Amino acid sequence: MAEVRLENVCKHYDKVVAVDNFNLSIQDKEFVVLVGPSGCGKTTTLRMIAGLETITSGRIFIGDRLINDLPAKERNIAMVFQNYALYPHMTVRDNIAFSLEMRKRPKEEIEQRVREAADILGIEHLLDRKPKQLSGGQRQRVAVGRAIVRKPEVFLFDEPLSNLDAKLRVQTRLELKKLHERLATTAVYVTHDQVEAMTMGDRIVVMKDGLIQQVGSPMELYNTPANRFVAGFIGSPAMNFFEAELAGGTDGLCLQSGEVRLDLLPEQCRRLERYGRKRILVGIRPEDFRPCERHEQGQTISGEVEVVEPVGNETYVNFRAGELNLIAAVGRKTIVQAHTRMVLQPAMEHLHLFDIDSGKSISK
Repeated sequence: MAEVRLENVCKHYDKVVAVDNFNLSIQDKEFVVLVGPSGCGKTTTLRMIAGLETITSGRIFIGDRLINDLPAKERNIAMVFQNYALYPHMTVRDNIAFSLEMRKRPKEEIEQRVREAADILGIEHLLDRKPKQLSGGQRQRVAVGRAIVRKPEVFLFDEPLSNLDAKLRVQTRLELKKLHERLATTAVYVTHDQVEAMTMGDRIVVMKDGLIQQVGSPMELYNTPANRFVAGFIGSPAMNFFEAELAGGTDGLCLQSGEVRLDLLPEQCRRLERYGRKRILVGIRPEDFRPCERHEQGQTISGEVEVVEPVGNETYVNFRAGELNLIAAVGRKTIVQAHTRMVLQPAMEHLHLFDIDSGKSISK
């Protein structure tokens, strides 16, 4: 078993709290992604698992072993860094084999493991080259190969794709996901890119200011964010937010924000009646708008198109409705002109509601 378990883990640098009361159980063979903005504590958490940072308090287990005081070389983990950290004077073969040679493994075993790793990664033809003769993507494969040959219990990835161009990043993240399925090894992956997190993770851990904000599958985080931060961080383009007053609607309650009025669904009305407050934060994802022919008070939002951004499969429309600045994803077949009026109908069943003060979701 290669379950990784963190219990009440904290990391302090003098008075600065980098990671605070981190609790997480990562199952054997699971691919977990730690995601969040710079400075949220995700890389520090990864380095504590690796043994490259000492923990201030708490406990870390790999399987049944408490590893708090184990040096990194005895933890049976392999880490792939953002910078490839290859030895420039060594060939690809020697770079991949280096850790095994340091452990004084038999030459036949080293050659077999290097060949196996090269075959898995499709770099057999590169074994005699030096790192300077390789592309960025090839160097990253070599760095992964160096991790594979160790046959670790746990793989740790620290933003391994951030130095690649956009097209190669998409290709390489697909290769890493296939590699994980083939090797069936526990993996912890750190990134600041929410698209990477959504496409790669079995589960995602969203972090902010050293604290876990939410843990869940990609679609759980997308459909039921725990708070405003998660809602705004997961999804591209980001969710629209605006404050609104609760008022009497056609058949119940409505949201009123300036000249914009939206009638709530019966279940939303019942929930907000129990909530008790009169002012809330509303979130609508850009993809939850649908263009309409005419404006119906309480059902649609009418505004002026300010900027149109065609991106191929989607068209992003930035529009203003009274004091609200919103963005909608309307599909590539919708023809939109800047500086014209547009009517959009939000999917009310996908509306997100948050407490203004705490930012916590009140949608469920």
